[in-house]
Amino acid sequence: MDNSTSQIQKGKKEQVKQMFNNIAGKYDFLNHFLSLGIDRLWRRRLVKMLSKEKPQHILDIATGTGDLAVALAKCKPKEIIGADISEKMLQVGIEKMKKMKLDNLIKLELGDSENLKYTDNYFDAITVAFGVRNYENLDKGLSEMYRVTKKGGSVWILEFSKPSVFPVKQFYNFYFRFILPNVGRLVSKDKEAYTYLPKSVSQFPDGKSFLNHMEKVGYTANKQLKLTFGIASIYYGKK
Repeated sequence: MDNSTSQIQKGKKEQVKQMFNNIAGKYDFLNHFLSLGIDRLWRRRLVKMLSKEKPQHILDIATGTGDLAVALAKCKPKEIIGADISEKMLQVGIEKMKKMKLDNLIKLELGDSENLKYTDNYFDAITVAFGVRNYENLDKGLSEMYRVTKKGGSVWILEFSKPSVFPVKQFYNFYFRFILPNVGRLVSKDKEAYTYLPKSVSQFPDGKSFLNHMEKVGYTANKQLKLTFGIASIYYGKK
């Protein structure tokens, strides 16, 4: 890799980190408000499916303020670790865990999705909610997830998709391009954060293309479950 490419990648990772640090205090409110609360239903769907596997050790990558980590407590595991590169998002999340009395079960800590510090074959399940599109190097991030997953373990990725059905596609595109960025900017006071969101979703290789990336790093039995007319998807794979 040449120096110019390295600098661009480093810049992107730092940009994402700074952006989430900037909006950490308003993130939970905006997440639920801008999705009309549907994001909670999507997380519950993922947890309901995962709970059937009875995972004991779960890693939630790009955990943010820990919303999915909290929902994962219903799986009754022994341990949930949430990792994120944004210190301020984690600070909000840690306070949340204390208030909910989940801080003994859920440990939130700094972590880079593409350089995970955990040992090979440790976690029964890896989860990511709305985070893989922020990976600097998608295949490297997925490879790291695969590495720390136990043999027979699973990965669960909740991410925005690109709906194709009329009129959902048209409304979705209008909402993402005009309403979401403007409301997000007004509330968070961050000019970039909610402009970045639609851009990152449009560039993400969703559907079959993303399943190909999962297969490439070694995951098998890969599946996509579309949610709410294809606005979001749950991707699943086994090691």
